[in-house]
Amino acid sequence: MEKDFYIIRMYIYIHMPHMKKTLFLLIPIFLTHMVKAQQVLSLYDAIPNSRPSKDKEKVDSGRRPGYYSLSFVSRPTLTIYLPLKEKANGTAVIICPGGGYSHLAMAHEGIEVAKKLNEMGVAAFVLKYRLPSDGTMINKEIGPLQDAQRAIQLVRQHAGDWGVKTDRIGIMGFSAGGHLASTAGTHFINAVIDNKDKISLRPDFMILLYPVISFSDSIGHTGSRDNLLGQHPAPEKIKEYSNEWQVTARTPPAFLVHAGDDHTVPVANTLHFYEALQHNEVPAELHIYPHGGHGFGMHNSATKDDWMDRLKNWLDINGWLER
Repeated sequence: MEKDFYIIRMYIYIHMPHMKKTLFLLIPIFLTHMVKAQQVLSLYDAIPNSRPSKDKEKVDSGRRPGYYSLSFVSRPTLTIYLPLKEKANGTAVIICPGGGYSHLAMAHEGIEVAKKLNEMGVAAFVLKYRLPSDGTMINKEIGPLQDAQRAIQLVRQHAGDWGVKTDRIGIMGFSAGGHLASTAGTHFINAVIDNKDKISLRPDFMILLYPVISFSDSIGHTGSRDNLLGQHPAPEKIKEYSNEWQVTARTPPAFLVHAGDDHTVPVANTLHFYEALQHNEVPAELHIYPHGGHGFGMHNSATKDDWMDRLKNWLDINGWLER
């Protein structure tokens, strides 16, 4: 059903000069259920680091009902999911769907998660980030990070409009989206976007699900590395984007989930990142399930445990669910 709604939605484009961006309002044509329209923001007036190109974005069918992904993404947006006012607690999470930097799993690693966070009183922002491409970008290795930094910047700039507290803005990522989220959490000192107002680009916490962390030959996800850096990256680039090497004492706290039998992104990615966080005395909570494979989203069918319950506990104990 989510896929169907995505395909049939109509878009109205409204330029708002005072906000220096274009608003995209989604008007769904209803099928059998009433679904609340979501506000979608274009990240930029003029997309930085871009080459003139046609919009070739494509909706791809998922492997299971309700799953779908986007490919050839070159126009980044942020879709806003706000909790009911009586539940809202001021915490926000920017969600980066996974897909190996070749597509974006927008439903089960984006929309579905955003709605669950809303139930906790957390505002959610699903990031449709650009996929690396020499045809649409001048420097493809920084394109996704630009969009993640811009999303953090936008949420902080307009926190008051969305009932968000500026010191309670986290970032969440699945698989390659976890690589992007962990890059945002370890590379925030170096702005790759215009930030003349010096808004903090540091997320206040990270939530990483079966994340690509390393680009090393031994444990890295080769597909994600090739798509972001090219097939023959220099050793210094591999290290720069292997985020287990980029952790410092300023890296934000993290919540980590992985499955031990993940044969796509080895669990060693998460373990090495956790060790780096421990070494730098950065608070982190780690959950390793023996089974579950890769890409399970919110629902790991190999266990009766619900990692979203564990996440809620973690957010609560750290004060991020307090109103």
